[in-house]
Amino acid sequence: MGHLFVINAVICVILTLSYRERKQVMAKGANQKFKLYCLAQIMLENTDDEHYLTMPEILSALERQGISAARKSVYEDLRDLEHLGIEVEGEAVGKGYHYHVVNRPFELPELKLLVDAIQSSRFITERKTNALIRKLEKLVSRYEATKLQRQVYVSGRIKTMNESIYYTIDAIHNAIAENRKIKFQYFQWNVKKEMELRHNGAYYHISPWGLSWDNENYYLVGYDSDAGMIKHYRVDKMLHIRMSDESREGKEYFQKPDMADYTKKSFGMFGGRERQVKLSVENRLAGVIIDRFGKDVMLIPADGEHFTVNVNVRVSSQFLGWIFSLGEGVKITGPEDVVEQMREETERLIRQYK
Repeated sequence: MGHLFVINAVICVILTLSYRERKQVMAKGANQKFKLYCLAQIMLENTDDEHYLTMPEILSALERQGISAARKSVYEDLRDLEHLGIEVEGEAVGKGYHYHVVNRPFELPELKLLVDAIQSSRFITERKTNALIRKLEKLVSRYEATKLQRQVYVSGRIKTMNESIYYTIDAIHNAIAENRKIKFQYFQWNVKKEMELRHNGAYYHISPWGLSWDNENYYLVGYDSDAGMIKHYRVDKMLHIRMSDESREGKEYFQKPDMADYTKKSFGMFGGRERQVKLSVENRLAGVIIDRFGKDVMLIPADGEHFTVNVNVRVSSQFLGWIFSLGEGVKITGPEDVVEQMREETERLIRQYK
């Protein structure tokens, strides 16, 4: 860390100098650390497992930076780069050596995976997507950077338009870490495609307890003290978020916070009373049940074509809609009040489409 601090301080001074002044300073040997920095940049940007630099090419690249260096001193500098976490390997080729950087923090396939995740993520805006990928490109050579210019196509994917979402997420994490409430405004889109503040623009005062990812969106899971209940808020619809001086409330609802389990029980992040619901399911839909509720769920054979399963869910219109979407392959068999809810929803739909 000390090496990096000194290097950064020296760079700030050196970069203000003219080409002639820089050469004079370097000739005096007063800025060895700046030479080391330039050498590191040259090796990181121009070499990888398939691309090398010879010693004459390294000396030439340094010269273009206004740095004259003896061959012997560069050999020593290449070894010194290891102290900065940059490992350079030399391979004998003919009468000379080829040098390249090895063991970077990220392998190229790992960065490709990150790029694909960024490009396919709905909540990251187009502009932020491009900015993040450019930053990832700096972790590899200029040759490998071209391989990160990928394009992942996801059917129906529309990027969010809210540029502030990243700072909103950061503010939520900070409030959770400091055990504080947050306040924010919340909006919805109207038929004119305009942002319309809810509650007439009044601020929501919520105790944040976690973030959940559901159906391509981030949700704040928090406790509303006024309503005395847990609520969810789409993070990309939150505006002007601020940390409050008040301590969080609702801890009793989050004694064993397990956001993955909480999300599994909620459909579309819609609330509802948690119930254990019994389902009768056709065998062909076993994969659907496992994908939604996990491999720990117990599938009990009922006959040659069906099994029963008990699942803990928050019963909401979204849950009933999910059951509808599976057609005749799934049927709610208990408890009776949930079966009755399904009957009422079915009758409502029949009336709506008569």
